[in-house]
Amino acid sequence: MLYIFLMNDNTETSSSRIFKTAWFAKAAKKALITNETLCLAIQQVILGQTDDLGGGVFKKRLNNNRHRSIILAKGGRHWFYTYLFAKKDRDNISSDELTEFKKLAALYGLQTNMTIDAAIKNGDLLEICNAQKTSI
Repeated sequence: MLYIFLMNDNTETSSSRIFKTAWFAKAAKKALITNETLCLAIQQVILGQTDDLGGGVFKKRLNNNRHRSIILAKGGRHWFYTYLFAKKDRDNISSDELTEFKKLAALYGLQTNMTIDAAIKNGDLLEICNAQKTSI
């Protein structure tokens, strides 16, 4: 697979790892959203081209503005694609959902590389790109 991840001089970006949950992976596959698209979208998020919902929760438009993704991040090291919905199905997430996503972002922010690697091994998370990997 070809992974493309644009880099800049931001040291925060240089150690970023990007993941999707198992649920998100199924939804993205059904919506025909590729890992390459997700990796490029994170670069746009890092550049501020997203809706910052606060508390480490971001909403990013994907798939020619047909889908919305919810991305969780704390500290800029790890980015987690968590939820995906079609714009035609709903306008936005509810305030209760936002509260829960903020709590989840805080929990993800506490994860170490060891616990993340265990989640990958269990199939709960899939790493889709890593800033240390470049296009080949």
